[in-house]
Amino acid sequence: MDEDVLSTPGHLISLAARGFTRLSEAHLKPLGFGVGHLPVLVALKDGKASTQRDLARFAKVEQPPMAQMLARMERDGLIERTPDPADGRSSRIVLTEDAQARMPQAIKTLFEGNREATEGFTEEEVAQFVTLLTRVIANLDRIASAEPPSGKGD
Repeated sequence: MDEDVLSTPGHLISLAARGFTRLSEAHLKPLGFGVGHLPVLVALKDGKASTQRDLARFAKVEQPPMAQMLARMERDGLIERTPDPADGRSSRIVLTEDAQARMPQAIKTLFEGNREATEGFTEEEVAQFVTLLTRVIANLDRIASAEPPSGKGD
């Protein structure tokens, strides 16, 4: 093979993602948050979702892992559940006051980490990088939704 598989976009994005995860975990841990909590925290903070099903859809994860994460977040005092007045079988999920109070520092910390990671990039380069990554993610989502599960264990 002439092409170096370790220089492909997929591999490099994977390395960058692991690096961002390590950096973010280190910065978020003292605040009582984890990187996996981010989609839930943002969705609840911005009012984009309030049920387990909506949060799973927003975070692009299956229901069982979302249920486990929400149980841990509830145990850790980050969320509270209340009965859904419109549907007695489900509950509404909200951030606790403590989690809400820590969110601004967490967001600030994440932006600082992103600035550190893109040090030496111009604002235009950062914007272009975000645009390109967003397009890659859209392509991957499109491919994943178009492919039927093979079930062949390939």
